[in-house]
Amino acid sequence: MKFTEATASSPAKFKRVGVVGGGQLASMMGDAARALGIELVVQTPDAADPAVSVAAGAVLAAVDDVLATAHLADGCDVITFENEFVDLDGLRILEQQGVLFRPSLSSLSPLLDKYVQRCYLQGLGLPTPKFWAWDCSQDLHLDFPFVVKVRRHGYDGQGTFIVKDRESFESICDRVKGQSLLVEEFVPFDRELAVIAARSATGEMAIYPIVETQQQNQVCRVVIAPADISLEVQTEACAIARTLLNSLEAVGVFGIELFLTADNKLLVNEIAPRTHNSGHFTINACKTSQFEQHLRAVCQLPLGNCDLKCSSAVMVNLLGYESAESDYLAKRKQLAQISGAFVHWYGKKVSRPGRKLGHVTVLFDAGLGENEGKSASAIAQTIESIWYAT
Repeated sequence: MKFTEATASSPAKFKRVGVVGGGQLASMMGDAARALGIELVVQTPDAADPAVSVAAGAVLAAVDDVLATAHLADGCDVITFENEFVDLDGLRILEQQGVLFRPSLSSLSPLLDKYVQRCYLQGLGLPTPKFWAWDCSQDLHLDFPFVVKVRRHGYDGQGTFIVKDRESFESICDRVKGQSLLVEEFVPFDRELAVIAARSATGEMAIYPIVETQQQNQVCRVVIAPADISLEVQTEACAIARTLLNSLEAVGVFGIELFLTADNKLLVNEIAPRTHNSGHFTINACKTSQFEQHLRAVCQLPLGNCDLKCSSAVMVNLLGYESAESDYLAKRKQLAQISGAFVHWYGKKVSRPGRKLGHVTVLFDAGLGENEGKSASAIAQTIESIWYAT
């Protein structure tokens, strides 16, 4: 596929984009918007949220406040999303009144509920783990371990539980009682992979290099680009992305999380209808970042080239490890001294365990720089030894 090189001078059809959500994803979208001559206005509950400082304006309200989204739409050409915590039924009224959402609400509808999402994937013939709907009232005749997920609003490991034994099962039942749940088989995967893919309103598609993601407690810690996988696995992962995005008639960037089993089989884990943590490496490592790519799709610009500018890259999330108010400036300066490193700080005022505070991307070039001969895992360990040192 041929790509159009991303240029700041490309004229966008839509000049003012409303973003429902004001966290770090919207903030990083703001950096890309400036290069394209696009203004962002965000809807977010707190004036201290990361995207407010980079946006042209802000509507301070909860992301599921439909009246606030109506106000946001009054001053924008198109509305897009940073997260999935929206009132889809309420937004449909706005869509009927002429508000343009990208991705469309019909694209979001099969994805926001994890059980409905799995059924949709199954209907497309895409491979997934075995799954069931559950509400805690029925007996489960499953062998341990298995996985329980809340069907809505789970993220960064919240709302996902690996059930290892009867004792943990009873504890989890108490925590999720009354909620609609998805139960799925535990997949003893070899690795986790992710695909960042973009689709335009005309059906143009762009797929970034497949990456390996390394999780701890269901939270992504490390992303390695590109993943060390066979051509057959790479081809299948891209085919899954094309099938899904074309079926949804998606517009924008979508993140697709995959399990790779020991016998080289792919299973689709989850879909995120937005820019994704596993694509942060693209800011520094690719010719077009996922955030610029998303805006290009949303604003009817040609999609950009998503090839790597380097031989490989590793991205490490800087996760909170304490409850504190700190900018961790000394640690950030130390991380910036790593050869090929780019430190991204989200500007959050409060740290708490597991909260994403920033990320570091390190680029590798064969035959160049101090990182020659070092593995992505070794660099990730160096970053984490600096960040988590007490």
